[in-house]
Amino acid sequence: MSAFGEAAEKPKEEETAAAPAVENDEGEKAKGEDAEGGEDEPAPEEESTATFTPVVRLAEVEVVSGEDEEDVLYKQRSKCFAYTEAMLDKGTGNKSWCERGVGDAKILKHKESNRIRILMRQEKTLKILINHFIDPRISLTPNAGNDRSWVWVAFDFSNGETLEEMTFALRFKDAEISSAFKTAFEDAQNENKSLLSGEDKAEGAAEADEAADAIAALSTDDKKDKE
Repeated sequence: MSAFGEAAEKPKEEETAAAPAVENDEGEKAKGEDAEGGEDEPAPEEESTATFTPVVRLAEVEVVSGEDEEDVLYKQRSKCFAYTEAMLDKGTGNKSWCERGVGDAKILKHKESNRIRILMRQEKTLKILINHFIDPRISLTPNAGNDRSWVWVAFDFSNGETLEEMTFALRFKDAEISSAFKTAFEDAQNENKSLLSGEDKAEGAAEADEAADAIAALSTDDKKDKE
């Protein structure tokens, strides 16, 4: 073989030779191989012992829902709508059906006064959507013939400041649940009607007693004057 041929075969032998271990700046072998050519064992993880002190400490505050003194007569998840001015129509007088939110519509009876109201909160924010006394004069009507929804008008106290005349609509999952709500609502109306009737009688009796006492006192004074 010629010298030219031997020179041409030498690079092939060099290419097949084992590659030397790669060393870093400190002369250590590259990560992934130990001194004998095997893989390094992973270093044990160190647990952090650092502690952080909050900048502001918040005191625990007791939240009063106002429902602690009431019994739940009825509860059903539904979607609430109100016929009112939309955000962009504030002050214009233009009203439309606006979705208020989804949550549990509750019919609550006070343990002492026995008055019954309807209360509904938005299930995520707990914002009050409906809050009013179930007046016996309220009339539930189907929403455009929809058997899953009821519409009514009431003086509502959802804003927590003043009574506001509102038109509400509740839409339920199906007609059966919707019918059950109507029954519970009307039962509450009948109870409130009896309660109001009793209060009127009690007030009337008290007024009659006051009038009788006044007349008796007047008669006594007349007798004294005659004597």
